[in-house]
Amino acid sequence: MQYNEHGKFIKNKRLHTGTTLNKFAIENEIEPAILSRIENLKQDIKIGVLVKIANGFNMTPSKLLSEFEKY
Repeated sequence: MQYNEHGKFIKNKRLHTGTTLNKFAIENEIEPAILSRIENLKQDIKIGVLVKIANGFNMTPSKLLSEFEKY
């Protein structure tokens, strides 16, 4: 599994909710620049950020990763 592929999945999921990158990042205490780099496949995702992203989607990290595996 390529971790940078998570970025595509996260971006698609965020866009599906209709939330902007800045709004999602700020609401979930993530630096918008970090989220942008993750979504644009320029940075691997760190576990702490993965937890925040999962929480932003009202999911556990394991549920988010499970959903990604099916993606």
